[in-house]
Amino acid sequence: MRMPGQGRETGGWSLAATPVADGVRLELGLADLGGAPATAIITLDRSEARAFARALLAAAGDAAERTFTPPPERD
Repeated sequence: MRMPGQGRETGGWSLAATPVADGVRLELGLADLGGAPATAIITLDRSEARAFARALLAAAGDAAERTFTPPPERD
């Protein structure tokens, strides 16, 4: 899976997930981290990958709740 973020609105990032023997290898690429490109590579076993995915989903849900607040109540 690759999610490109080549536009200026994202700052330029990519995320790639590759299956490995006992889990998954994640590569997070940042086009500009302190003025230089950077790549973080993390290899997780299946249970770690599931925990990581749950944490990402929780963070995304929290961000969505903060971004999309309920409309004000009408009188």
